[in-house]
Amino acid sequence: MKIKVLVVDDSALIRSLMTEIINKSHDIELVGTAKDAFVARDLVNKFAPDVITLDIEMPKVDGLTFLSRLMKARPTPVIMMSTLTQEGADATFKSLELGAVDFIAKPSFDVVNGINQYSELIVDKIKTAYQANVRRKRHHPKPAANLVNSKKATKIIAIGASTGGTEAIRELLEGFPENSPGIVITQHLPSGFTQSYANRLNKLTKLSVFEARGGEVIQPGMAFLAPGGKHLTVIKSGGNYITQLDDSEKVCGHKPSVDLMFNSLAEFGMDNIMAILLTGMGKDGAQGMKKIYKNGGYTIAQNEETCVVFGMPREAIKIQAVSSVLPLEDISNAVFN
Repeated sequence: MKIKVLVVDDSALIRSLMTEIINKSHDIELVGTAKDAFVARDLVNKFAPDVITLDIEMPKVDGLTFLSRLMKARPTPVIMMSTLTQEGADATFKSLELGAVDFIAKPSFDVVNGINQYSELIVDKIKTAYQANVRRKRHHPKPAANLVNSKKATKIIAIGASTGGTEAIRELLEGFPENSPGIVITQHLPSGFTQSYANRLNKLTKLSVFEARGGEVIQPGMAFLAPGGKHLTVIKSGGNYITQLDDSEKVCGHKPSVDLMFNSLAEFGMDNIMAILLTGMGKDGAQGMKKIYKNGGYTIAQNEETCVVFGMPREAIKIQAVSSVLPLEDISNAVFN
């Protein structure tokens, strides 16, 4: 059975491009296109699409308003089409908070010459969104814990995530105290979005959150996010843990890669290291987590019920790389109790 997709975008060029991409895929079917929210509403009711691609900036009713109404009336996996601007990034993260599964930047290149590369990305995201758990239970974030002792006198907490991870990381960090151990984060995001995401986390949590530049000393209460298009690793100098950026090839199909970050930590004293693997498609992070686990580090995987996509945590559990499997809302308590 083919995945039924509805494309909602006020741009005729984008609707044409998406039609061409979807019609070339053997296991995806385009059930309709809509230029505004009113046409989209009628097509949703008529075809009950499996996945919707949705433009954020539309006339009459904007994409965020339509998304909010859709998720209340008929929860459906939605991929947002975002512009590479500050306003576009802010709206994108708001859409993920409202329940969108994923996003993709609108093409800024010549769409004719770049269509093959863009097509592969679109198809992969549609197939991932189709598997998403959009009806999972949502929980209000718990108040930030009061740090007494984190497990094993942890000095570094490493967090990895992909699809669904922007909101999972936000919810997790909202339960972290301001004197938390230092944190490094790899979330699969393209360049142009990581600085905005770091700013968002900085505003919504008690932590000081930065897009990593490389060379920063990781201190308590600080969190460093891997920049889009660069791997984030950690080196040790004396008693300090220091961020390092790596411009090498993709690992597990990703750059930044969770595996590369976890691997960089696996050689340190394991009493000081904790690794957390959250929602995401694929296998990135599982092998790196296993190295930390085998060396005596404490590792946590998010459980299936609270994941948007259970792929990455499932792979870690499958290869016996996990100390605990927990609902998202219980992880912060497990870290600090």
